[in-house]
Amino acid sequence: MSITSAYIHIPFCRRRCFYCDFPITVLGNNAGGKYSPWQREYVDFLCQEILTINNIKSVPLETVFFGGGTPSLLAVEGLEKILVTLENHFSFAQNIEISMEIDPATFSLEQLRAYQTLGVNRISLGVQSFDDYLLQECGRSHSTKDTYQSVEYIHQVGIDNWSLDLISGLPHQTITHWEDSLLRAIDLKPKHLSCYDLVIESGTVFGKKYQAGDKPLPQDYTTAQMYRLGSTILQENGYNHYEICNYAQKDYHCKHNLVYWRNQPYYGFGMGAASYTQKQRFSRPRTRKEYFEFVNQLVINGGKIDCEATTATEELLDTFMLGLRLKEGVNLPLIEKKFGTDTVSQIIKTLQASIEQKLVIFSNDKKNLKLSDPEGFLYSNSVLTELFMEFE
Repeated sequence: MSITSAYIHIPFCRRRCFYCDFPITVLGNNAGGKYSPWQREYVDFLCQEILTINNIKSVPLETVFFGGGTPSLLAVEGLEKILVTLENHFSFAQNIEISMEIDPATFSLEQLRAYQTLGVNRISLGVQSFDDYLLQECGRSHSTKDTYQSVEYIHQVGIDNWSLDLISGLPHQTITHWEDSLLRAIDLKPKHLSCYDLVIESGTVFGKKYQAGDKPLPQDYTTAQMYRLGSTILQENGYNHYEICNYAQKDYHCKHNLVYWRNQPYYGFGMGAASYTQKQRFSRPRTRKEYFEFVNQLVINGGKIDCEATTATEELLDTFMLGLRLKEGVNLPLIEKKFGTDTVSQIIKTLQASIEQKLVIFSNDKKNLKLSDPEGFLYSNSVLTELFMEFE
């Protein structure tokens, strides 16, 4: 299958949020907008990695996603060099979607205009909450006032396709807090909303401070109610719940992320970035030093990465693990064509209890198998566990 998507990891952050376990480089609270030696060195290595890819088919890229980290801390010169390198090496489709994660208070109006001039046409704004106390509790470096200023900048430059991120299940967060954030977000009229439930990762500040389910974290019952509330309110306000954590107005789904959820191949470039090419999944080193060493070795090896291809069973389970995140679910005729009729029968038999509980349902004249909304989405881990236990 042709590869038409590329993820670019920009690791720079002012500081590490208390829930974050992503591969980042902390630059300090005064960072932003300047092409520092650290940024220049990182961009040089990242572009060198891009150039090692032997793009034999010369298929134009249809989506590019700058994630992080905080990509809006990247100087305009750095973004320009990356985009020029990508376009020269792969070429861009005429209607390419170029997404960029940005955080409030990390960019200026002029910076945003420059990003847009370079081709960025989709923005994902990391708001997380509209409560200043909760923002401080998770180590965020912005305030609610900063959020409104950032949205004003987005409107001023005329970027219509923009998304807003929220997190539920934060320490001390109540249903009232969550409903307030949802309503404030809707009032700003983003075309897309991502609502993530807090995950306590070991090694993070929260991981050292809290145990899942313990106060001041909301109880599981409360976080489930938050999820149900989000699904109800957002759909009532015109947002299609097209993926377990994502909502969009018509024609504003994130094209790049749909590539992941449909288990299609994609390039990944940069520190800690994952790629899926030629049925091989590979994640790059998570520290700058190790990543730079990796790129140097990659050049020596002529761009070749040694890793094992996914097995048929792994591909099947990946397809369900990712596909069941989508409202459309998994297409059974495609599964049958690829893995056989017996496999489809075995899947349905394995999930029979979940089907009877209406956590898993059929749609599209029984051609698709999907999770119900919201209950099936809430119990997605249990459903997937049944499949993994059966097929692994």
